[in-house]
Amino acid sequence: MNQNPAARLDGSVRVVGAGLLGASIGLGLTERGVDVILADASRATLDLAIDYGAGRAAHEGDDPALIVVAVPPDATAAVVAAELAAYPNATVTDVASVKMAPLTELTAVGADLSRYVGSHPLAGRERGGPISARADLFIGRPWVVCPRAEVEPARINLVERLILDLQATPASLPADEHDAAVALVSHAPQVISTLMAKRLTAAPPGALSLAGQGVRDVTRIAASDPELWVQILAANAPAVVEILRAYRDDLDAALVALSDVGAPGARRTIAGELAAGNAGVAGLPGKHGQDRRYASVIVMVDDKPGELGRLFTELGEIGVNIEDLRLEHSPGALVGLAELAVLPEVKSRAVDDLSARGWRIAG
Repeated sequence: MNQNPAARLDGSVRVVGAGLLGASIGLGLTERGVDVILADASRATLDLAIDYGAGRAAHEGDDPALIVVAVPPDATAAVVAAELAAYPNATVTDVASVKMAPLTELTAVGADLSRYVGSHPLAGRERGGPISARADLFIGRPWVVCPRAEVEPARINLVERLILDLQATPASLPADEHDAAVALVSHAPQVISTLMAKRLTAAPPGALSLAGQGVRDVTRIAASDPELWVQILAANAPAVVEILRAYRDDLDAALVALSDVGAPGARRTIAGELAAGNAGVAGLPGKHGQDRRYASVIVMVDDKPGELGRLFTELGEIGVNIEDLRLEHSPGALVGLAELAVLPEVKSRAVDDLSARGWRIAG
């Protein structure tokens, strides 16, 4: 029996594209009892997503009220146009990470834009395909809706109900503002992470064995699919270029200072850049930034089966909720570090109670 809360959506939802995002949407909705119709250009991908429980194959006579297009960015506009034509009563949204490019293409072909609501969930994984899909992929993540004057509020509301059913957080931005924002918080960071990871390919023997959590954090997203990111970056190139040029200017200033650290003002320049980085990180919202609403407890965890689970269990027993978690562990190391974000008022109790149970506190 489905124990999840009742869905806000009524009727069937058609999801076109059964990769990571499409299959994750399907899994999240089917958990709430929504009838999900899956479609994909690849029969193998479609069959795999259906086997995972992300939805069912299309039937003749299907009449979905909502269609979600989850295909690569360069195919988004064409698929949206085809779905608008095939289902003349449906509201169609898409989850492409750029919004102006598909809107411009749809305008050019004369699609019925009164039924199109662009949207974009800020969620994903480094791995793609239905095999990587998760029903909880969108929980707590921002999901931008791009309303326009010609779209009826009821159609925008339908997309927002989809977002709420997947437990994401709706946000509203015009398409051009959305593209500028994701260039800053997603697209430019992808390029920077990738270029840093590229440096690792020339690492001398033994250097990578010294890698700690810092370089892993910086390069984590560099494992993303190159083919997909070529499409994303090409579609949002002007906004990304603007940010990367400013980044290049900052990098040039740091290079000048580091090239002669004894020069007047060099150390001040380096310190200023580092302080500006502190300020930028502090501005990230919620528990995933350096949110001062949370305190940090660093626990040493032995590298053996069950230890991390035991830590979580004992935190539950002493009544301490983990607001966020960051793990640091180098291959071959006998211990790792679990950095726990907790409410400041429970930090002292957490440290005392964990210490009393034999845990080693590193900070």
